[in-house]
Amino acid sequence: MKILIVEDEPKTGAYLKQGLTEAGFVADLAREGWEGLELAKEAHYDLIILDVMLPGLNGWQVLEGLRRAGVEVPVLFLTARDQVEDRVKGLELGADDYLVKPFAFAELLARVRTLVRRGHAGLDAAVLRVADLELDLLRRRATRSGRRIDLTAKEFSLLELFLRRQGEVLPRSLIASQVWDMNFDSDTNVIDVAVRRLRLKIDDGFESKLIHTVRGMGYVLENGLEDRA
Repeated sequence: MKILIVEDEPKTGAYLKQGLTEAGFVADLAREGWEGLELAKEAHYDLIILDVMLPGLNGWQVLEGLRRAGVEVPVLFLTARDQVEDRVKGLELGADDYLVKPFAFAELLARVRTLVRRGHAGLDAAVLRVADLELDLLRRRATRSGRRIDLTAKEFSLLELFLRRQGEVLPRSLIASQVWDMNFDSDTNVIDVAVRRLRLKIDDGFESKLIHTVRGMGYVLENGLEDRA
């Protein structure tokens, strides 16, 4: 499990990183709001521990930036601000918990484990995954490396088909019947166009390509495979 700590106070940041590392987590530490926001958008984390009073961007602004970018990672606010209105504001912005300084590390660790467990329990059956790509069937949301990918209804159905049958070469006729509910016409390129558009959204800008062409046969979604076209 990977956790991002965004904390500008050096002793607190080092204390949290050491404690969480000893508890078996992989912990990264950012000391400014901008740095924390960029790290959270670039890498996948299971939880973010976020201070409110930060240089550059404050914690609320960081959280707003994450949600706008489609990053739905659980967030635990850790701050000296204990006013009720501050807690309400954080929760309304999409935070999952709020712990006031000073705190007992045992309590923080318990909350961290609860949030991480909650983030994974109940979602696994409703989330299809391959590598860093996730498709949330309940929220109708696709993300890769934590970044949200906007899909049309047909693109969502096409990606769901690929993920449910990952590693299997899908002929155009099967894709047409499953996604478009129609018989495949060899004279139409609707399947190829749709797959090409989906590949641009899923694979463009990522080193690892997931959707591949198998010449004369169809398409396959698989990590670490090269096109055979």
